[in-house]
Amino acid sequence: MTSNVDTSVATSVAMSLRNVGVSFDGKSAVGGVTFDVARNRVTSMIGPSGSGKTTLLRALNRLHDLNASAKVTGEILLDGEDIYARSVSTTELRSRIGMVFQRPNPFPSMSIYDNVAAGLRFNGIKKKSLIDEAVESSLRVSALWDEVQNRLDVMASNLSGGQQQRLCIARALAIGPEILLMDEPTASLDPISTSQIEELMGTLTKYTTVIIVTHNMQQAARVSDDCAFLLMDEDRAGKLIEFAPTQKIFNNPDDERTLDYINGRFG
Repeated sequence: MTSNVDTSVATSVAMSLRNVGVSFDGKSAVGGVTFDVARNRVTSMIGPSGSGKTTLLRALNRLHDLNASAKVTGEILLDGEDIYARSVSTTELRSRIGMVFQRPNPFPSMSIYDNVAAGLRFNGIKKKSLIDEAVESSLRVSALWDEVQNRLDVMASNLSGGQQQRLCIARALAIGPEILLMDEPTASLDPISTSQIEELMGTLTKYTTVIIVTHNMQQAARVSDDCAFLLMDEDRAGKLIEFAPTQKIFNNPDDERTLDYINGRFG
C-alpha cells in the first residue's frame, strides 16, 4: 500500500513521523507511518478499530517503553531530535508531550487543586504563587475555573465525568506541554460533556498542538485541522492510507479507501 501525503499547506512543524512502526513480540501493529504534525493545529487520527491509531499515539510520548514486548522503529522528531534517542529523558519528554486518556483519570484522593499542581511539583516547582497562577490559568483554559474556583479543596472524585476530563486536560496543560495527545477523550462522556470538550479543543491550539484519536468521524470533521486515515493491511498492521487537511479528507480524498470509509461502506 502507498500513502498519499498532502504537503500543500506550509506551516510550522511541531512533530515529524518518519517511517514509524510499532510491533509487539515481533508482530507488526503499525507500519511505515510518515507525516508532519503542524504546530498549533488539531491533527486527528481516524480509522476502523484495530487500525493502530491508539498504538501509534502512545508511541508519540514513549508510553510503549512500559511494555517489554514493544518495539518502536523509524523516527519521531521533536524539534529535530528523535524522541527515542538514548539522550532523551522520558520524564522530560512527557512534560513536553502531555496525554489525556479515554477515561478520565484524575487522582481520586487528591483535591482539584492538587491534581492540577501535581505535575508542577513533580518537576520541582515549589513556590506557591507560581503554582497558584498555573492552577488558575490551566483551569481557565480548560473551561473549568468558573465551576470550581470556590471549591478547589474538594476531592476530584466528586466532579462529574465531564468535569473530571476537563480537570485531566488542565493537569496536562499546567506543565506547558508543546503537544497534547488525546486518546478518545469523549468516548465515555455524555453528549453535553462531549460538546464542552469539543468546544474546548478549538481554544487549546492557542497554547499547544493537539493530536487526537477518535472513532467519531463527525467529531474529527468538527474539531481537527488535519487528518490521518489509518487502515489495517492484509498482515493486520495499521498503515497510513492518507494524510491531508481535514476538509480534503472528508470532501475530496485521494484514495478510494478513504472515501469508502468516510461514506460508511466499512469500519
